Amino acid sequence: MAYLFPSAEWLQALEEKLNSDEQYAQIARKWEGDLMFNIEPEGAFTAPMKLYLDLWHGECRRTFVVDEAHESELSPAFVLSAPYNNFTRIITGDLDPMQAMITRKLRVKGSMTYMMRNVPVVLDFVRCAQEVDTELTE
Repeated sequence: MAYLFPSAEWLQALEEKLNSDEQYAQIARKWEGDLMFNIEPEGAFTAPMKLYLDLWHGECRRTFVVDEAHESELSPAFVLSAPYNNFTRIITGDLDPMQAMITRKLRVKGSMTYMMRNVPVVLDFVRCAQEVDTELTE
């Protein structure tokens, strides 16, 4: 079954993938930091959406779509912001996530030093996201 990106269903499928993937659990065993995807409208994707992931020591403890009323209650370690098409290019493998960060196609709020020290974790997280059966907004 394909999950529409972005959606609560896609996010739940990613959480399940992360929590069932032994390679990710091993590589991310020292990762400490929650993150939020800030997906900006572009093309047919017309409304902004924010996705929250609580990542801790190789486990995804929870995920949810952030609603405006509760956004101020969150202070994730990392906020990754980009237009919709840049996120989808990363998910489909057309854009390298580290290159996207360096060229600011994917803007990072949080410790870039921590991200750079943990490139294997970032890349394996993206691998897991790429393995979710994803349907894109047309």
